[in-house]
Amino acid sequence: MELDHVQLAAPPGCEPEARRFFGDLLGLEELEKPESLRARGGAWFAVGDGGQLHIGIEDPFAPARKAHPAFRLSAEELEDLAKRLEAAGERVEWDDSLPGVRRFYTADPWGNRLELVAAN
Repeated sequence: MELDHVQLAAPPGCEPEARRFFGDLLGLEELEKPESLRARGGAWFAVGDGGQLHIGIEDPFAPARKAHPAFRLSAEELEDLAKRLEAAGERVEWDDSLPGVRRFYTADPWGNRLELVAAN
């Protein structure tokens, strides 16, 4: 079994911010949504080797502050991404509670929690 995609909820009209944050800042490639789902709004992004991140519309919206996806990067990519996020005014919260694991938490533009972790 493999993970196909993870969906995060976002408020209506989120698409420009989704593209800025997940595309421009995190460097994910936007995928074209199937025609049958486009009217629902949101955006899809490619993650790693075949995985996907779906940003789906939820109204009323409430952010996921505990549940979260974790994205794995190389140690160098992790450090570079933290600097890029901070330069863009995004919060970066390093967490050293797991020995030998380099990681930080941030939030998307709507407050959903995200974890970024260095590959071992």
